[in-house]
Amino acid sequence: MRFKGFEPVYNKDSRILILGSFPSVKSRKIDFYYGNPQNRFWKTVCGIFHEPVPESTEGKKEFLLRNGIALWDVVTECEIDGSKDDSIRNFEVADIKGLVEKTCVRLIILNGGKAHEIFVKNFGNIGVPYKKLPSTSPANTRFSLKEWEDAFQSVDGRTE
Repeated sequence: MRFKGFEPVYNKDSRILILGSFPSVKSRKIDFYYGNPQNRFWKTVCGIFHEPVPESTEGKKEFLLRNGIALWDVVTECEIDGSKDDSIRNFEVADIKGLVEKTCVRLIILNGGKAHEIFVKNFGNIGVPYKKLPSTSPANTRFSLKEWEDAFQSVDGRTE
């Protein structure tokens, strides 16, 4: 079955672009990014800014924009079995270059291996530094909060 992903969340002041692979079944059900309550994404990113996770989609969008974060998936449409990244096929990629040109993005964070694989194949020479980080998926047993914190600190010069 073929599915469409979500529109990007960004504004001209976005400094970090976080790219996932494609929305999970639970995300597609609520029509917004990282909808599985077991996914570490919102807890991780909000925690880096010492903020609680917003309950609403609008609150999450506001959090992202206020903190200079753009959010999208590298795949905008595909065939996929459930939520399995390995089953993504016949896909269309996002216009990441177009989004970067409209923003102040200084770092692209790739949330997991599949996002990284597709990004490098299609955008490896984009001219903006990018970093593969451990997936926030609950299926990833090798998640590292420190790697996420370090990536944000490298852009914002944040110190704790």
